[in-house]
Amino acid sequence: MRCMLCETLSFSHICKPCRREHLTPSLYTKTIASKVTVYSFYKYADIEMLLHTKHTPLGFYIYSILAHIAFKKFSDNFTFEHTVASLSIDDHTRSGYSHTAILNRALQSRTIMPYYGKMRAANAVTYSGKSHAFRLAHPRDFNYLHVKEDDVILVDDIITTGTTLSEAAHSVQREGKNLLFCLALAYVE
Repeated sequence: MRCMLCETLSFSHICKPCRREHLTPSLYTKTIASKVTVYSFYKYADIEMLLHTKHTPLGFYIYSILAHIAFKKFSDNFTFEHTVASLSIDDHTRSGYSHTAILNRALQSRTIMPYYGKMRAANAVTYSGKSHAFRLAHPRDFNYLHVKEDDVILVDDIITTGTTLSEAAHSVQREGKNLLFCLALAYVE
């Protein structure tokens, strides 16, 4: 196959030189309405072409690569004194996989326990391309299912206005859990 970025022959969808040159993650921070910090690894514009594979079969491989480069590296270098739960936001399986579940799975470590199906939206409205006012008028109504850990990390793929993560954060905090921070693959400037 050929690398998606440089089109040289490769054993992977993105060759190792392109991973090093174009996909080295950085750490960006944003505070959302619920006063929680969101850490993201890429600017949306820098990996937009890759993110657009999200609802295609190719997206499984691209998100797996990005998860390994960013989320796995994060979990390898970020440890806690006790086990912390990570919850993928709205991890319904679409197109044969869940992109947020792939990101969440990469966090698994000695001190981070990923959970799936614990933070799902009751409202199936899509926010893609919608205004902040639309997002506020159409809440996702997250259903949070209990996890045993007291400390929680929320995981999403893209942060734009922060509405989704803020609503999910409120759901976790309403249940008495300590939300440490949120992780997102990319943020929209």
